[in-house]
Amino acid sequence: MGGKSGQPGMDTATSLAEDRLFGFVELPRRPTGRLIMHSMAMFGREFCYAVEAAYVTPVLLSVGLPKSLYSMVWLLSPILGFLLQPVVGSASDYCRAGWGRRRPYILSLGIMMLLGMALYLNGDTMISAVVADPRRKLIWAITITMIGVVLFDFAADFIDGPIKAYLFDVCSHQDKERGLHYHALFTGFGGALGYLLGAIDWASLKLGRVLGTEFQVMFFFSALVLILCFIIHLCSIPEAPLRDVAKDSLPPLQAPQNPPLSSDRMYEYGSIEKVQNGYVNPELAMQGGKTKNPAEQTQRTMTMKSLLRALVSMPPHYRCLCISHLIGWTAFLSNMLFFTDFMGQIVYHGNPYSAHNSTEFLIYERGVEVGCWGLCINAVFSSLYSYFQKALVSYIGLKGLYFMGYLLFGLGTGLIGLFPNVHSTLVLCASFGVMSSTLYTVPFNLMAEYHREEQEEQKKQAQAGGPDSSGRGQGLDCATLTCMVQLAQILVGGGLGFLVNMAGSVAVVVLTASLAALIGCCFVAVFVRYVD
Repeated sequence: MGGKSGQPGMDTATSLAEDRLFGFVELPRRPTGRLIMHSMAMFGREFCYAVEAAYVTPVLLSVGLPKSLYSMVWLLSPILGFLLQPVVGSASDYCRAGWGRRRPYILSLGIMMLLGMALYLNGDTMISAVVADPRRKLIWAITITMIGVVLFDFAADFIDGPIKAYLFDVCSHQDKERGLHYHALFTGFGGALGYLLGAIDWASLKLGRVLGTEFQVMFFFSALVLILCFIIHLCSIPEAPLRDVAKDSLPPLQAPQNPPLSSDRMYEYGSIEKVQNGYVNPELAMQGGKTKNPAEQTQRTMTMKSLLRALVSMPPHYRCLCISHLIGWTAFLSNMLFFTDFMGQIVYHGNPYSAHNSTEFLIYERGVEVGCWGLCINAVFSSLYSYFQKALVSYIGLKGLYFMGYLLFGLGTGLIGLFPNVHSTLVLCASFGVMSSTLYTVPFNLMAEYHREEQEEQKKQAQAGGPDSSGRGQGLDCATLTCMVQLAQILVGGGLGFLVNMAGSVAVVVLTASLAALIGCCFVAVFVRYVD
């Protein structure tokens, strides 16, 4: 599977393609095996996500977490991700580590995911082994478990941006599309396998008795899958260090001495601060000038002030893409986070607040189990639809795929909310898979189209002898789009609980998801720009 990916000359050009220093260099085609290896990170990530979805509520209940702390557990991670993701995404654009720009961040976040799983699945057991006092044991068990859940959610949400930026850095436009489809395909496979393993009664099996509890069994499998998948991912496609490319590619050129600052170019979307006391610092950057030394361009300094102003001034088509992504994830998460509860209460007419040995509670538990199978159907169909997307896009284009994903999800969740029935609900879970695959592929495909359009425009300017337009880092672009997921989590976590209390039924959540998806249909049809 090595193919051409091991050629050092190609990798040198590849590594800086997105920085626009070599934006017009034709990148090599990546073998299918390399793209599959790259997609294994998404398989491992989604496998662990599915395990969390199946076990985090039982874990939190088992350690005695007060209901008043539930909101803090679910909101703290997306708030941190929303605030930090663009900062780290932009910083990774200029990371000068010897291993490349993206992989150090991916490795660090993978370790954080592993540590988070270890804490929330084994925290109670670890505390019980070292603390004897019941009151202290309760406090420490709740604290360690909460830290584990927040750490895992933060890292798992955060890591999607660097993974996408890594793919964009080292692949041609055609390989970006192929890679995104493989990402969605293996995301579905990982989720399906995680849900299936979570549905097994490990306590009655020998492995469960050997390892202690089902929580330890799931940690064993999750850690094994995560470690193997990330090793494969990090060895998939080489990255050349940014500093090596900057030093070796072009000779240093003389920069002008403190040229006056143009006020309309003080901050640009995706930029980092290049201004000191009203002058452009020649040690940092001179965007738009042909006398810029690429080696110097990696030495810019990040400030929150420049980042915020850059995000506010992002191009309109990027802003519309982010808004459509926010609407889609708000609809999707609204349904997914409450779906098993909806199955238990509305479809099966159970009662989660009854005594645990009552018929109503047992019926509710049965509904939750069937809801987990519905989520498994969602994951499997997401993989299948991702495979057929490659054929569909040639007929209906990205606009058709985007619109159809939102429309099918909106209609499916609407029918489930209006006509709750076991069999029809399980069949309509396939529409969840269509939406999941759409959210993981189409927005990033559109972003790749925008980047290619900008590269072609820069190439034309360079051939005409005009100044090069300053390019944006793809790390920040991917991070900005990905942090819409965290913003959607904040909106869902902060608003849907209040909505359920007002309506008195979780059915309103499914109908809200349907309404949001149908609004998203109109938005992606009217406001999102599609490249011809």
